[in-house]
Amino acid sequence: MTTEPTSTTDPNPDPDPIQNPNSSSLIHPRREPFEHGLLPIPKLIFPDTTQTLTQLKHKLSPLNRVNSSSLADSLQISTDHARLILDTLASVLNSESDPLVKAQPDEVDSAGADLRDLILFLYIQSYKKLLPRTHKDAAAVADVWPSTSAFDGYLSALSPLQLVRSNSRRFMPSQADDEAHQLSYLQKHMANILSLLAESVEVEGEESLVLSMEGFEHLGFLVQFGDKGSEVTLSQAAPFFANSDPDMPAVPVPATQVLDWISQNIASALEHITERISAKENGPANSSDPDVAMADACASSIKTSPSARGSCFIEGISKSSFVKQALDLKGSSSVKVLNCHDSILYILAPLRYATIYGCSDATIVLGAVGKAVRIEHCERVHVITAAKRVCIANCRECVFFLGVNQRPLMVGDNHKLQVAPYNTFYSELEEHMADVGIDANINRWDETLSLGVVDPHDSLSHSAGVSDVQSESAARLDPDQFTNFLIPNWFGGGSPGSTKDNPFQLPEAYMASQQRNLQEISDNFTAYKVINDARMCGATIKGVFRRKLSGVLSVLMIYQLVHNLVNFPVAFALAI
Repeated sequence: MTTEPTSTTDPNPDPDPIQNPNSSSLIHPRREPFEHGLLPIPKLIFPDTTQTLTQLKHKLSPLNRVNSSSLADSLQISTDHARLILDTLASVLNSESDPLVKAQPDEVDSAGADLRDLILFLYIQSYKKLLPRTHKDAAAVADVWPSTSAFDGYLSALSPLQLVRSNSRRFMPSQADDEAHQLSYLQKHMANILSLLAESVEVEGEESLVLSMEGFEHLGFLVQFGDKGSEVTLSQAAPFFANSDPDMPAVPVPATQVLDWISQNIASALEHITERISAKENGPANSSDPDVAMADACASSIKTSPSARGSCFIEGISKSSFVKQALDLKGSSSVKVLNCHDSILYILAPLRYATIYGCSDATIVLGAVGKAVRIEHCERVHVITAAKRVCIANCRECVFFLGVNQRPLMVGDNHKLQVAPYNTFYSELEEHMADVGIDANINRWDETLSLGVVDPHDSLSHSAGVSDVQSESAARLDPDQFTNFLIPNWFGGGSPGSTKDNPFQLPEAYMASQQRNLQEISDNFTAYKVINDARMCGATIKGVFRRKLSGVLSVLMIYQLVHNLVNFPVAFALAI
C-alpha cells in the first residue's frame, strides 16, 4: 500500500474561473445553503412561494424567534420535520454568533430561529439543481449514460459505476457552472426575496417597501462579497449603507434601490463567469482543469489559488492510500471527495463541511466535521466520521461508522445500507472535535430519519406517486461484525495529541463483541506462546484471517493481527 501526498493535477493549473485579481468586488452565492440546506420534504415545495411565505411572515412576526412547535403548527408539518428544518438552518447559517448556531442540542427550541433567516431558508427550497452537461455526441455515450437508475428504474443523475465506465466527470457541472446557476436563480427571485425582507412604510400617502440595514444584512445568508478569509459584510459593500454611523441607526433604503444594486452586481458576476466558461469550452481540453473537471488537488487549491473560497477537492484517487492532516488543509474549511475508488483515504482534520460523491469500494475516514457531511451516489463504501450531522443520499451497500450529534438523514434511492457506532481514533481527534463543536457524549448513530426517495430539487421528472415513497432506512450492523478500525501511525510530522481511545461510548452489545474479539486473539496467542508451536500458531492465524476477511472491514483486522504479532514473526510468515 502506498501513500500519495495529493491527487494528480497539472503542475500549473489554470486559475479558478471564478477568481480574478478583483474578486473581492464580485458577488458570490453562498454555496452552503444550496449544497447542504435543501430538504426533500414535499410540504416545503409551495405552489406560490412568495404568497405562502408572506402569510407565514405575518403569522409569525409577533414572535421574536421561531421554535419547532410554532413552525410545525404554521406549516402543518410534523415536529420531527420542524426540528430538522431548524437543525439544517443552523448548519448553513452565515453568522456564527446566532443563538441557533451556538445552541446545544437541548437548547435549540429555546434559542429558535430568526424569522428572516427562516424565510430565506424556506424560499430556497424552490431551487432546482443543475443537470449534468450533455455530451456533444449523445449517441456515442448512450450506453454509459442511461436515463434510468441502475438500481430500480427511478431517474437519477448518475450511478457511481456509470461514472467510472464513462469517465464522465467532464460532463458533471463544474464549480463555475454551479455558481452561475445559483446566481441566475437569485437574479430571477431577488425581487421576491427582498419583498419578504422589507417592511412596508407610508411615504407621501403611498405604501412603499424599505429595507433597514439589519434586514439587508440577512441577505448574507445567500450572497457574499469576497473570497474565503477576505469577505466583507454586505452593508460595507453597499454604497447606501457603507458610511453609516455605527452609533446611529441607518436610514432604511427603498427596496427598489437595493434590487437595482444587487441586480447589477449579479449581472457583472454572471458576465465574468460566462466569459471564463466560454473560454474553457472553446479552448484545448485539459483533464486537470479545475473549472471543467473539478480536479483541483488540495495543494493546488490552497497553494496556487489564494481565492479558493475555503474548499479542498480530492478527486480520482484509485487503488491507493491518501492522507491529509490539519496542516495540509490549513485555510480550507470544507473538503469534497469525488470519484475515488478502491482506496483508503484519511482526512484527519477539523472541518466545517465535507462531501463524498461518486466513490466506490473505498474506506474514507473523515476527522471532525462541525457543520454537515453529505455522502451521495456511493457504492460499497465504508465511511468513518465524527460529525454534527450526516446526510446520506442515493447510496448502496455502504456502511457508516458514525459519531454524530444529530439524527442521520436518509434521502433518495438508498439500498442495503448499514450504520454502526464510531470505531476509531487518532491522537488529535478530541482536539479537532472541540474546535468544531462536536459533543462526544451524544451519538445518535442509529436514530436515522428517512425522507423521500425523490429529490424535488434535482430538475428531473419522476413517475406519479413516487414523491410519496420514503427512502430506505439503514440497518444496524451486526455487533459480531463490529471491530475497531486502527489508523496507522504513518504520519510523523503531526503534532502529538491527547486522544488515546475512541471518545464515543460504545453501546453494550458492540462493546461486548469488541471484548470477545480481543479476548479470542489474546487467548490464542497466549496458548501458543506457551507451547511455542509456530506452525500451529500459523494455522490459527489463518483461521482468524478467513473469518475476519469475510466481515465488514477486513483491513482493520489485519492491522489488529499485525499489532499482536510483533512477537511472532515466524508464525505470521507461515500464516500468509
